[in-house]
Amino acid sequence: MSDLGALLRKAREQCGYTLEDVQEYTKIRKRYLEAIETGDYKVLPGSFYVRAFVKTYAETVGLDAEEVLRLYHKELPQPATAETVRTEPRMKPARRSLQHNDRLGKVAVSLLMWAFPILIVVVIYIYLSNNGSDSKELDPSTPISTETASESPSVIAPPSESVTPPVIETPTPSNTASLTLKETRNSINYYEITPGQGHQLRLEVTDKCWIEVRANSRSGEKLYYKNVNEAQTLTFDMSTPIYVNVGRSDFVTIYVDEAMIDDGNKPGSTKYLLTPLMETAAAQ
Repeated sequence: MSDLGALLRKAREQCGYTLEDVQEYTKIRKRYLEAIETGDYKVLPGSFYVRAFVKTYAETVGLDAEEVLRLYHKELPQPATAETVRTEPRMKPARRSLQHNDRLGKVAVSLLMWAFPILIVVVIYIYLSNNGSDSKELDPSTPISTETASESPSVIAPPSESVTPPVIETPTPSNTASLTLKETRNSINYYEITPGQGHQLRLEVTDKCWIEVRANSRSGEKLYYKNVNEAQTLTFDMSTPIYVNVGRSDFVTIYVDEAMIDDGNKPGSTKYLLTPLMETAAAQ
């Protein structure tokens, strides 16, 4: 058995998974999984599939797939390198074309230098023309008829009654959850929840991933235990502590009531044990 295979097998046994379980979660044939654990990579279809299967296997048993591939890259078969493509030397542009471009650039700069003052003159001419026509229309010598100068009767609006808007009281949530990360031990993030009862756990899944939810602890009663194949929302009442194992943290957002657990949105498996504070106090 290879070192990589021993690592994957140990992680699988710590999760309590059999090869049949991993086959069901990853859709990788059991004989390929056995070949990875024994280091017999010739059984697999090719070097590309070896790395892809090892990465999926590692994520399923809760390991950092990228780190596993980095540490054991020498043990894995390397993909065939592509042939180096010969590049044709670029031909230098003719000196004549460069001189032609320089001439065009100088002509363009000269046109811009002449166009700018002409544009200023046009703007000033338009401005003066508009002001002259306005002064003719507003000639003070024009008499104003008494008919047009008569004041129009003003309309007095009736006084409006002052209306005091009703005061709307916004209800304050009486049982809002507050999450506190107490420690991270054996790859499990331990969270305490206050107040201690009346909460709801909500998992918003955006893509295909593995979800495991158990009551009380990692070995407790299974509440949910399968691979989610489409986007959906899972809810659970939190009358007791709840253990959650997520295969891909970047595809799942976890809420307790409206409080969100900030897990960094990183790919890979993440485990949580969410405990209401009342339960913690009683246990102590």
